[in-house]
Amino acid sequence: MTPRAAIETSLVAARPRVIAALVRFFRDLDTAEEAFQVASLRALERWPGGGVPDDPAGWLVVVARNVTFDARKREKRHVDFDEVAGAFAGSGDDETALAARLDDAEYPDDVLRLLFVCCHPELAPAQQIALALRIVCGMSVKEIARAFLVSESALEQRITRAKNRIAEAEAPFGAPGSEGRAGRLASVQTMVYLVFNEGYSATGGDAHIRAQLCDEAIRLARLLLGLFPDEPSTFGLTALLLLQHARTPARLDGDGNIVLLDRQDRSRWDRAAITEGLGLIVAGMRLGRAEPYLVQAAIAAVHAQAARAEETDWAQIVRLYETLEELRPSPVVTLNRAVAVAKTKGAEAALALVTPLETRLGDYFHFHGVKGGLLAELGRTADARCALKRALELAKTPAEAAQIRLRLDEIR
Repeated sequence: MTPRAAIETSLVAARPRVIAALVRFFRDLDTAEEAFQVASLRALERWPGGGVPDDPAGWLVVVARNVTFDARKREKRHVDFDEVAGAFAGSGDDETALAARLDDAEYPDDVLRLLFVCCHPELAPAQQIALALRIVCGMSVKEIARAFLVSESALEQRITRAKNRIAEAEAPFGAPGSEGRAGRLASVQTMVYLVFNEGYSATGGDAHIRAQLCDEAIRLARLLLGLFPDEPSTFGLTALLLLQHARTPARLDGDGNIVLLDRQDRSRWDRAAITEGLGLIVAGMRLGRAEPYLVQAAIAAVHAQAARAEETDWAQIVRLYETLEELRPSPVVTLNRAVAVAKTKGAEAALALVTPLETRLGDYFHFHGVKGGLLAELGRTADARCALKRALELAKTPAEAAQIRLRLDEIR
């Protein structure tokens, strides 16, 4: 990895914690984003000569805060600014204590607290998701607009409206009590899952996997588990992320190409993460309530427990997907069930499930990849190539595009 790439990787990894800390300091999302950008530019100027600091996030927070304080002081925006700035200039321990008093925070983590802010009940779900992906994940407007299938201008307006609604709320950055936290739990879990998914399979850029975001999502899921120890969905979410992330060492080859699940070297999977995930599934099931995240984790567990791909209990996976469809109907869940059905009943039965989904998944990369694979298995080469070419058009990363090109070559 080049020095420049190492610095950019450090900035991506530090972003969630830095933004969250700056929001706590400045109580304004736009200010936090602007301050992070300025600090990142300083890092790109200084780190090549002096090296990446031991605590990149801490360095960025200090620089971002000081630069913003200096700018505001010159502009004299706040009458009481000198007093606040002076208080923040104290020792690290004093600073942490002051921040806690200012915000009346009840969360053990700034990023998790920021997710609760993004999931403010006055925001529509689409606004919550867009805001979290922009603020916490650092995804570009272009990337998020592509995920939402809307124009960049429409997405920009959606994010701006979300920020304005939060700013207009009576206590925009105050921590809700236990009842308020419980009311936002499902939304926050969705945000954590989306953060993980962006790391597991990036929606843009050159990197197919952004492992730092996966690690961050798992850390947040564990914190949620501590806040909600009696909620089976938190056990399921944490287990699901652990079991999926356990495959990361085997998901790309030495050239950065995607290695499909049935071809992965399972000896490279993270056994410690798998063991932890399996234990969480058992603990969650003891709470006696079926939850979608628990079912998804159970599906991942079936894969994790198969020493070889051909030993996978696909019939069990089909049953679990049927359960998941009852709990949370979705065309994507049906698409995934079709993949399992292909293993148990053949490509014809799977294609019968897949074909009706095209009206809803016509712009979904994996839909066309699955459809193309099934058509190829049935010997319908021309149709398979057509589907795979559409998947190639929808590929979000170079690794996805390379995977489809390889499949097209195999068919040829």
